[in-house]
Amino acid sequence: MCLHCASRQLASTDGLCNLTAPLTSTSSRLMFYVKTAPALTRAGPEIPFKWLLSRRRLRSTVTSTTSPTQTEQRDDVSSRGGAQHDTTRPESPGQPGRGGRDGTTTKAANETFVDFEQYQEAYKSKDSLELMRSLVVFKLCSYDFLVDKNKEIMDLGKKILGRRAFDQFMKMTFYGQFVAGEDHRAIRPLIQKNQAFGVGSVLDYSVEEDISQEEAEQKDSRGSCVSAAEKESIGKDHSEKNYKAHKQFGDHGGRVTGAHTYFYADEAKCDQHMETFIKCIKASGGSSMDGFSAIKMTALGRPQFLLQFSEILVKWQRFFIFLASQQGKDGMEALEQRLELKKLQEFLTELGAKGDFYGWFTGRKEETSGSIDMLDWNSLIDDRTNTSHLLVVPNVKLGELEPLLEKFTGEEEKQLQRILQRMDILAQHALENGVRLMVDAEQTYFQPAISRLTLEMQRIYNKEKPVIFNTYQCYLKEAYDNVTMDVELSRREGWHFAAKLVRGAYMYQERERAGDIGYEDPINPDYESTNRMYHRCLDCVLDEIALNRNANVMVASHNEDTVKHTIQRMNELGLFPTENKVYFGQLLGMCDQISFPLGQAGFPVYKYVPYGPVNEVMPYLSRRAQENRGFMKGAQKERELLWKELKRRLASGELLYRPVY
Repeated sequence: MCLHCASRQLASTDGLCNLTAPLTSTSSRLMFYVKTAPALTRAGPEIPFKWLLSRRRLRSTVTSTTSPTQTEQRDDVSSRGGAQHDTTRPESPGQPGRGGRDGTTTKAANETFVDFEQYQEAYKSKDSLELMRSLVVFKLCSYDFLVDKNKEIMDLGKKILGRRAFDQFMKMTFYGQFVAGEDHRAIRPLIQKNQAFGVGSVLDYSVEEDISQEEAEQKDSRGSCVSAAEKESIGKDHSEKNYKAHKQFGDHGGRVTGAHTYFYADEAKCDQHMETFIKCIKASGGSSMDGFSAIKMTALGRPQFLLQFSEILVKWQRFFIFLASQQGKDGMEALEQRLELKKLQEFLTELGAKGDFYGWFTGRKEETSGSIDMLDWNSLIDDRTNTSHLLVVPNVKLGELEPLLEKFTGEEEKQLQRILQRMDILAQHALENGVRLMVDAEQTYFQPAISRLTLEMQRIYNKEKPVIFNTYQCYLKEAYDNVTMDVELSRREGWHFAAKLVRGAYMYQERERAGDIGYEDPINPDYESTNRMYHRCLDCVLDEIALNRNANVMVASHNEDTVKHTIQRMNELGLFPTENKVYFGQLLGMCDQISFPLGQAGFPVYKYVPYGPVNEVMPYLSRRAQENRGFMKGAQKERELLWKELKRRLASGELLYRPVY
């Protein structure tokens, strides 16, 4: 096949050059300096997986009694079955990740159940004023007018009340509900109280830059959107539409909830962000045991570099998918696609490639099956200093092969190393303070690079225990491929897979951007499909934990059905809360009726705990208001339970109840 014929076929398929193809971040499974290991060999004796699971499976009495409408609008921690389970609560509250002071809550031998209807137990860590504040805040967040105009209303409040009085008002309402305090000293009492009732903390210094959409675009245009290589190639840019700088490049606050805003000024600013993260890590280590600290990759380097690196990774992955289709392997799961090396060499030679692909792949393996998969293919980029002659992709517009790394200059290489150096410093501090790092997910056009760099850190620091957690957004169409590829990579290289599963925080922005620029929407079409994707990814990781106990997952969800599904699957697979392999996570101030019963039953459960000065956290509170609007429309149960507990305390003379711990 000539290159022009291949180019036309590429343009007419969903392969490399289909600009409408949804972003696939499996190409971010790349690791620097990694030699591809032999094919997967399972840990332990050679026993069929089905038999292993059947031996682990225990009788389950869980049945679904929750209607879909009850949880339809519940969001995840970053954006946003089961049944009513019988529970005997421990007399004393437990510790997160320690199985409770009295052990796990069980109904039958080796089965754990949690009852999310026991409002007295759910709110035993709250005094009555806190319950009333929750009711008021949740109710206000359900009014569209107040949410849409929240910034204007808060600005007016500052003018009328003055700075000090306004700050005090916020501490009594929205700030007090969703933010732990102003600094690491102020947050300690809340963290210690939550921990006493079985709930740990994921600390997040939530100071954001509060600027308008226009100011954001001006900032981007002054340097964070265009690299030196791109300035040189104006007029001959053949990049994919997903990865072009756009008016919505980065997070400008436009319809984005649950996410932070970082703008690149210079390398010194990135170092300042790193120092902020270090303070957060130390605060987490000093305030609680087995804590987490959240970090954001866009704070540690130029967003444009992440955009450019993502494009390289995805181009290379889509070329593999195209080559697989030429060998009749299209329409298969990502891990099932394999290229026969002899056919690969012949086809690439016909396209004009001059490199010895066959020799390179067969020469680096003691044993070879004569075929390679996506992870093997990605290893070419890992060793890019020695394989640059092999890294070529078709350019449809020019009708010829072009170097994949043509725009990846020495400047980009330095930027990559600086980000890795900052990540390495953060990981070292995390180890020293007994804290785990949770790398937040971001927009799809950044995410391949973010996942790729996170995996590099996992390869180094997750050898003995999970220290670095990657985040997977299950509202993406290719979320399952992303998870399965990374699980397989961790098996081959022998490190602990560690993931946080969320539904996603950028849905509206992603869809608007896809429509404006003209590529396929990367988001699942509806809530039901996202929910199926979430459970599919979760089941994959749970099965991996059951198989070799070398994976960890945080189920970061406010969806009660998802939590119940997880508990049911843990019972079926013989996974115990005390193993600290499965964690749960919710935002501070939300879904206490899920978090605290889980913690008191011995499950490792964590609150995502923001902190920072009142005035500087205002943009974060604005986002919480936006997020809670959708959440509250489907969260009647939480408000009902709050009312029931208040009425119970009033009737029993416990209105002045104070938590004891």
